Amino acid sequence: MDLTFLQPINQLQPTQKWQKPQNQSNMFQSMFSQFLEEQMTRLQVESVQPRSNSSLFLHQLNHLSPLQTSELTNVVDTATKKTSKMNDSKFQSIIHNVAQKYNLDPNLIYSVIKHESNFNPNAISHAGARGLMQLMPATAKMLGVSNSFDPAQNIEGGAKYLRQMLDRYNGDTRLALAAYNAGPGNVDRFGGIPPFKETQAYVQKVLSNYI
Repeated sequence: MDLTFLQPINQLQPTQKWQKPQNQSNMFQSMFSQFLEEQMTRLQVESVQPRSNSSLFLHQLNHLSPLQTSELTNVVDTATKKTSKMNDSKFQSIIHNVAQKYNLDPNLIYSVIKHESNFNPNAISHAGARGLMQLMPATAKMLGVSNSFDPAQNIEGGAKYLRQMLDRYNGDTRLALAAYNAGPGNVDRFGGIPPFKETQAYVQKVLSNYI
């Protein structure tokens, strides 16, 4: 990762004030925008291991002036939104196909994926859930998913499981989502959404994005 373009900034003396010529500002923003968009589209934050150049990059960022930091924030926001839209649309056809197959609202599948993995097909949770819809290995096997990191298999498996939970709880989306997160055994045990903060927050977040 070439960060030599940041070196002149770090070489300024403490008493010197960095003046932002208009052309340098545009060049700075353009270079950062290109760099960040390339990195964000190539890497998924959840699955990338820390690398030595990451520390160097963070060190360089810590030496930016308030004006540069503000510019960088705008660039990051723009790049993030573009990446999010790209990821969302990338799996749209798969979502609609499985939604038809299992008689589900595609927006429900979308919302589950959004909150489970934020559209990262390589995501792995601390508990070992994998892929877009965060299927546990045993659940994936039960659903016939041989590769949880394959978007088509993962989304179909997750949609199939959602359908099973909706049927089990007579179409109650809240209970189906609670079962998706905490398991149907816990929903049955407590006679409703389990009193787990994670599950309660999960149901609320998914529904807020879905309804």
